[in-house]
Amino acid sequence: MGALFDLHVHTVKGSGDSSLLPAELLVEAKRRGLRGVCLTEHSGWRDAEGLRRFAAQADLIVVPALEIETAMGHILVFGIKGYPEGAADVRRLRKVVSKAGGYMVAAHPFRNLFNPPPYNRSLLYPSPDGYPATPQEAATHPLFELVDALEVVNGANTGQENLFALEVAGLLDKGAVGGSDAHSRSGVGAGHTLFDGDVRNVQDFLEALHAGAFRPRVGTGLPLLADLGAVAAAIEGKNGVSRQAYDHSGAMPAPSTLKGRAPDHLPPWR
Repeated sequence: MGALFDLHVHTVKGSGDSSLLPAELLVEAKRRGLRGVCLTEHSGWRDAEGLRRFAAQADLIVVPALEIETAMGHILVFGIKGYPEGAADVRRLRKVVSKAGGYMVAAHPFRNLFNPPPYNRSLLYPSPDGYPATPQEAATHPLFELVDALEVVNGANTGQENLFALEVAGLLDKGAVGGSDAHSRSGVGAGHTLFDGDVRNVQDFLEALHAGAFRPRVGTGLPLLADLGAVAAAIEGKNGVSRQAYDHSGAMPAPSTLKGRAPDHLPPWR
């Protein structure tokens, strides 16, 4: 049947921009049918002993993780304890994570890519003059040589941003994951990842990541934007509308069902 995990959640215990209480997270996660949640806190869980007790008492798997701001955008990091020195340097971070047997995901890599400058600029591309025109061009960014996977479903992104990430992941043959990026109760589970088989603990979770035994999902029964629903249709192969049509109607084409990899046969972006 598989195990559903929200790979990208922020609480008041480690993210100053979140209003989500740990108890609220547990209630919502269970209501959404999640097997586990990843606490990708911006500053780490400030109370390590409290995190241990919380995880032990929770009726689901709680994975301690980090969202690290680097010189190449934000990265979700699993399998390490606390911020390593010089974490803003992605190459240095990669060495630390690899040594620990961890896993790195490019978080919302193309957020704000389609916004007209000067508002809400992309974290991955410092200047709008350097914005990629196609997924093929975007796939050459050096960040993607250093991460294990791309977040292709982010509950706070637009459908256009997520679908662009989905195609880039396919071009790179990288893992494709989903997470809500929830900062409040209402967002939990909007994006998540389905793992093959049972995931019983944090070690199982890390092993499943490294094995690529997962696929991104969009939550159902949530008040999602129409364009995020289009991402679900694209992932599950339920929609055959052209990419050009998406620009106007919110509909997207139909890749095959994903199992840890994004499809490599989507039509050209432009």
